[in-house]
Amino acid sequence: MEVRETVAVWTDREPTLDEELRALGEEDVVEMAYLPPEWTGVLAHIFISTALGQHGPRVKVYLKKGRHQPSASISIGPDPRVLASSLDERELARVAPAALQWVALNHEALTTFWFDGDDLNIADVADFGRSLRSV
Repeated sequence: MEVRETVAVWTDREPTLDEELRALGEEDVVEMAYLPPEWTGVLAHIFISTALGQHGPRVKVYLKKGRHQPSASISIGPDPRVLASSLDERELARVAPAALQWVALNHEALTTFWFDGDDLNIADVADFGRSLRSV
């Protein structure tokens, strides 16, 4: 994977989705989707993707969808944590507990999607979507 902008540039803040997508090489394949609050039970949009960038598995939480919107990154795993955020502290405190609970509940499916999602056919993607549980 060719990265045109070093990750070191982002150590002081959460990058926008636009910045992360622009840093990908032309041959990188990324599957992604926003999951709406009614699918997750989290009062925010959760952005899921296959492996994106040079970091570990994570999801992003957005109050408003969009490539230039502030977000928070949450690690994918049984004990997820907020890795970085450009959300207002009050908004982060409001949405993070449910988002962390949702990621913990769905970490196995999200991990599989992160590492293997770019090889799934549409029926597998549909099954993946149906397998996600709401908080």
